[in-house]
Amino acid sequence: MNKFSLIAFVVVLLIVSGGKAQTQPGFVSVKKTSFELNGKAYRFLGTNMWYGVNLAALAEGGDRERLKRELDMLKALGVKNLRIMGASEGLTQTNTVYPPIQPYLGQYDERLLEGMDYLLAEMAKRGMKAVIFLNNFWVWSGGMSQYVSWLTREPLPNPFKPEYTWTQFMNFSARFYTNEQANRYFHKYIKTIILRKNSISGITYKDDPTIMAWQLANEPRPGEGQTGKNNYPVFIRWIKETAAFIKSMDSNHLVSTGNEGLAGCIGSEEVYKEIHKDPNIDYCTFHLWILNWRWYDPLNPEATFDSALVKAHRYLNQHIRFANEIGKPLVLEEFGIPRDGHSYSPEASTHYRDVYFRQIFEWIYQNAKSGGPLSGSNFWTWGGEGRPGDPQKAEWKKGDDFTGDPPQEPQGRNSVFSSDSTTLEILKEFAGKMDEL
Repeated sequence: MNKFSLIAFVVVLLIVSGGKAQTQPGFVSVKKTSFELNGKAYRFLGTNMWYGVNLAALAEGGDRERLKRELDMLKALGVKNLRIMGASEGLTQTNTVYPPIQPYLGQYDERLLEGMDYLLAEMAKRGMKAVIFLNNFWVWSGGMSQYVSWLTREPLPNPFKPEYTWTQFMNFSARFYTNEQANRYFHKYIKTIILRKNSISGITYKDDPTIMAWQLANEPRPGEGQTGKNNYPVFIRWIKETAAFIKSMDSNHLVSTGNEGLAGCIGSEEVYKEIHKDPNIDYCTFHLWILNWRWYDPLNPEATFDSALVKAHRYLNQHIRFANEIGKPLVLEEFGIPRDGHSYSPEASTHYRDVYFRQIFEWIYQNAKSGGPLSGSNFWTWGGEGRPGDPQKAEWKKGDDFTGDPPQEPQGRNSVFSSDSTTLEILKEFAGKMDEL
């Protein structure tokens, strides 16, 4: 095609498309405060299934037959958006993901990468979309703190060890943002993933419509306390530079922060807005943890549940307001509470969880129905067929099932199991409602 023919082709294309660049079929895009897929609104009820890559790998803990059954069950429920872990690092801690994708700095386990290939190929067969986070602020998958420890040769201050505190850990992990060498290794990994050719489908990841979005990290924070506040400028810069780096290689996919909202910005509305209004960040995210934030006590639900709901609604409405001001869609991509009595056993009742899920999903549905920005959710977390090895201690050990709860937390705490019939009914009901929109 010569130059003039090319110009004529572009003119015709612009006329047909109304002067707008057209998103390739199958890719989720953004139009103002909504998602679109193939020219129609895309709203969803999804879940977190971070362990999907490990379950799909021909490695320790892998079980491809279970993976296919889990995906079939989720599809039958209408849950077709999965937030998954696309990076894990290190072998130095006992409460981190095993086996990791990057056991040693700059060295990748091809078995796990082929697991990601398999997971995406199976999701594609079922019309599912993946949100893939590429790093983690927390210790349970290695993440930022492992990169810092590798490159400074300092001990990783694992907050689950008695000699360290959460503040120590968070400010150590936040040193990642200013460690240029760590970010070079991180960028190398990002590039490896985005430009990887799927060994099963033959599709390069950047061209794969099964992927809805790349996420910079799971719950990136600037740190804690005054040190964290001092980190605001470097935190904001890291968000913007990392998003730009991804977009420089991949213009097909959305990019999101993975941030928790105000809780992930030490309460700063200004920081939250700044990182989400960046042009390379396509939509807003927030998480909601009424247990972790001590709003709700499962051992005293009568005195704490109702007030926790009020606080949850206020938090949700705050982030709806932020998304409206920024002019982008919003996803609640983590929320959950334990089973009744804070039991980890699949036999325990789920009354309060069911009430909580129904209320959260109703708020999301009503906002989406009214044309609001709250377009989707990923509850935490899908346990499916997984079961804790010891429901009394619920400590994760190598060889145990993946239950959806990360290795640093009691297994079964927030897991929705395949036997939770009343919860599954709620998921199916609201997944259908969101689809209808």
